[in-house]
Amino acid sequence: MPKTIGLIAGTGFYDLPALKDGESKELDTLYGKAQIRSGEWNGVRLIFLTRHGSGHSIPPHLINYRANIKAMKDLGVTEIIAINVVGGIDTKLAPGDLCLIDDFIDFTSGRQHTFSDGSKPGVQHVDLTRPYDAKIQSALRQSAKESGILLHENGVYAGFNGPRFETPSEIRLAALAGATVVGMTGCPEVSLARELGIDYASIALVVNPAAGLSEAEITMDEINKALDLGKSKALTVIEGALKVLA
Repeated sequence: MPKTIGLIAGTGFYDLPALKDGESKELDTLYGKAQIRSGEWNGVRLIFLTRHGSGHSIPPHLINYRANIKAMKDLGVTEIIAINVVGGIDTKLAPGDLCLIDDFIDFTSGRQHTFSDGSKPGVQHVDLTRPYDAKIQSALRQSAKESGILLHENGVYAGFNGPRFETPSEIRLAALAGATVVGMTGCPEVSLARELGIDYASIALVVNPAAGLSEAEITMDEINKALDLGKSKALTVIEGALKVLA
């Protein structure tokens, strides 16, 4: 039976024109509603979800991460590729660059970060020694190499609440902890996927230097310019990876 792969994306990724026979629907889950679009991309059955809604109407701290991941599980998704739009902490990362994420540090608070919420008996302890799936990462690496696209490695994602950007001191703290990129949506998405047994990998698109690493303030104009540089590269890498994973 053909596998079903999930693609979850954020800022700047509100539609997937390459998705054939796409059908949009709202799913009711045990944790609320999730808006998804299903179809085929180069013969691969794909479930596409844009975290912030089609009009970027949902801020990062109000995304229903549990509903989104449960919807993927209910639809038979076994692997998820995530696109995270991030700020670069590592100075080697320039706007428009792509980076494969290997680990994360969760600085968020107040989010529903587990399915073990007391509604069912028992506690599930989830091993996160390797939060991101090696097989999906390998497919992304192979695709990037074949496409001639630079894909940085060994990314460590620092997750903050948003929607405000971080302060320079917060970025220095994250850097001391080993973080190389910073974003607002990677946590708790990755750990929720692992909790439900879904293999998950993230490709980060850098859109700005993190706060304090440039004299200029962070603006949406700057972010949109970097999205224009990197969006097609990210989708090209994912498209090639889907062929490997299928």
